[in-house]
Amino acid sequence: MGFKKAFSTYPKSAIWSVVISSGIIMEGYDTCLSMIALPIFCERFGVWNPKSQVWEIPAKWQSAMGMCANVGEIIGLQIAGTVADRFGYRYTLIGSLFSLAVFIFLIFFAKSLGMICAGQILCGIPWGFFQTLAVSYASEVCPMTMRFYLTSYVNVCWLLGQLFGSGIMKNSQDNLAHSDMGWRLPYGLMWIWPVPIAIAIFCAPESPWWLVKKNRVSKAAHSLSRLLTIKDPDQKEIVIDTMLKRMKFTSDKEEADGDIGSYRECFSKKHIRRTRIASMVWIGQMLTGCGLMGSSTYFYEKAGLSTSYSFDFSIIQYCIGIIGAIVSWFVSNNLGRATLYIWGTFCQGVLLWIMGILGFVKQTNAVRWTCGSILLVLSFVYDCTVGPVTYCIVTEIPSGRVRTKTVIIARNLYNLFGIFDAFMVPYQLNSTQWNWGAKSGLFWAAFATIWFVWGLFDLPETKGRTFADIDQLFEEKVSARKFKSTVVDPFNNAKMLQQFDREKLNELANIRADRDIEDSKVDIEKEGDK
Repeated sequence: MGFKKAFSTYPKSAIWSVVISSGIIMEGYDTCLSMIALPIFCERFGVWNPKSQVWEIPAKWQSAMGMCANVGEIIGLQIAGTVADRFGYRYTLIGSLFSLAVFIFLIFFAKSLGMICAGQILCGIPWGFFQTLAVSYASEVCPMTMRFYLTSYVNVCWLLGQLFGSGIMKNSQDNLAHSDMGWRLPYGLMWIWPVPIAIAIFCAPESPWWLVKKNRVSKAAHSLSRLLTIKDPDQKEIVIDTMLKRMKFTSDKEEADGDIGSYRECFSKKHIRRTRIASMVWIGQMLTGCGLMGSSTYFYEKAGLSTSYSFDFSIIQYCIGIIGAIVSWFVSNNLGRATLYIWGTFCQGVLLWIMGILGFVKQTNAVRWTCGSILLVLSFVYDCTVGPVTYCIVTEIPSGRVRTKTVIIARNLYNLFGIFDAFMVPYQLNSTQWNWGAKSGLFWAAFATIWFVWGLFDLPETKGRTFADIDQLFEEKVSARKFKSTVVDPFNNAKMLQQFDREKLNELANIRADRDIEDSKVDIEKEGDK
């Protein structure tokens, strides 16, 4: 099925996936609120630096502020897996949104950096829910052809949030430079997100994969009916039954193989390779220059640009990033997931090596502007390769039964290295600490090179593969370099007979009858209530 055909059949899947992913905009917005680059914030909470004649937030507090959201996200990710397994995606996300609305009060009315850090930890908990559930939902409700576009849209949500945040920060600097509202307003605007997003999520259908795993076949069929757009009712019923059988087959096969969907299972001999790949892919996002891009406004200031120009450059950076993400949608069909990721890390490494070397050159205006321009190019390369494709890979690689938990493990490792980033970058850039400036590019270039080499040998190509195909390729222990060319047939009748007994096959064959029985039970219960 081509993209046009898939979109005409699944437009509702695309819309609901976009709705669920929109919660990521909130996190992108907050991570972009680089308060340490805002003079009024530094004057309110910082210390005077006699050497540079400016108010500055101490490096230890810069690191703490950068780490706290990651700490909260780690907690949220762990809770999200258990809660989502029990209550489903929709209600879990709605609950996290309302808790976020409460936690924002602590940041908005903060009297100290400690209160801000505490608020960041608490806000990080619901953000952790969105980090895993948004990409998992997108991968489960859309067809294979649209999977890259809808999972990588999460990266666009990050960029939209960061762009919005940069614009608000520049407005605060230009119009509220001498008022406490200059730093309070950006935090207060976080309240505009939870209610409309919660209402939209409430109207969305639940993931049919989650419903099938819970043996709620009739509800899964209803969910698929809401996701499909087929005018002929008979044809629509056939498509739904076929999809349900495949989902049920995949779920039952994993259960028959001993998959119990636990965190421990993610590290079993059967799944450890898949967990490792998903984790390495997401860690690579953080260690290949993401820290510098996330602190771009502060980087530009330390490179010698004015505060106003620094915010302008950050806005340009995120606009370029959005263009890069859109470009990735056009090149992904030809290049594939692994190719985009591998050569993305290579290009990022080259740019970071160049930036680092320029750090040893006499720091003239031309050199400073060159380093700033390299950071813009780095953002474009990242956002058309490693940035968007990561969200697709980490949801395609895991087994369906432990997909959410594998994504949580991988994202938690990402957040742990985010804490590492949050510690390193302020010390690298702060003039009272290491003061590396552009030289810090060498540090991150080394990681980009390591991830490029790893990707060449260990990252498989999943483009054009169904979840069942990927499961079989991992079961047969196909090497990463042969993933693309190996032919598999997961629905081979002979293999199905070997893996299931007659009773299980009859259950799969009669799945439509099971739906009718389940519907009848619901009707009888309703009559009894009357």
